[in-house]
Amino acid sequence: MNQVLQDYKAPLIALAVVIIAALSSFIVVPETEQAVVLRFGEPVRVINQYRPGVDFGQTGAGLVPRIPFAERVVRIDKRLLSVDMQPQQVLSTDQLRLNVDAYARFRIIDPVKMVRTAGTPERVEEQLEPILTSVLRQELGKRTFRSLLTAERGEAMARIRDGLDREAREYGAQVVDVRIKRADLPEGALESAFSRMQAAREQEATTIRAQGQKQAQIIQAEAEAQAAQTYAQSFGKDPKFYDFYRAMQSYDYAFSKGEGGTTIVLSPDNSYLSQFKGR
Repeated sequence: MNQVLQDYKAPLIALAVVIIAALSSFIVVPETEQAVVLRFGEPVRVINQYRPGVDFGQTGAGLVPRIPFAERVVRIDKRLLSVDMQPQQVLSTDQLRLNVDAYARFRIIDPVKMVRTAGTPERVEEQLEPILTSVLRQELGKRTFRSLLTAERGEAMARIRDGLDREAREYGAQVVDVRIKRADLPEGALESAFSRMQAAREQEATTIRAQGQKQAQIIQAEAEAQAAQTYAQSFGKDPKFYDFYRAMQSYDYAFSKGEGGTTIVLSPDNSYLSQFKGR
């Protein structure tokens, strides 16, 4: 047996080299990946590149030939990738510090550009994370905390996505979506914010009450002035009737509205009872 191996050593080595070369001449690219073929470090072609709207099985995936030893393959995930932002504190326009945690979804749409600028998808993620942080802080810094709880949040996310997407195109990537996982006030800030809101509402209520009292005094003074003017005009036309009217008011107060059990003794010719004597 050893003698046979010695006699056929060279052909066996040659056969092994041929088999290895044959196996190295083909690669398998699944539907979930796209591959960039590098020849001596320079991209020469893309296999199974992402194309919007193209169904699986129609993009060139499968068994693909290559030149052994001269061509190297960089595999890139064709699916959506994620970049998570480290939780950051953002100062809103109403002077509230928010703990914001966000993430973005992206995919590689230009694998050749990605290989030349970043090298790997992991490097793209590393480049996009600080950009996402910067764009998010800049956009949320223009808004109030209350706006993040309303429909304005969707508008803010769209602007952040567009800003991040412009930067991602430099690395051959496309940002599909940006979402805020949570935006909370720092510990103890909620009570402080509530106290400020309560103080602001109390101050607003005090201002409204003061304005109401001012308006009431103005209206009352105008009404009293108008009434006095009306009385003066009316009583000036008949002074005797005015004397009679005032006497009747005095009688009503003295005799009917006085305290119970009070006795008043007056002589018949007292001037106070002059209106009872008639003309």
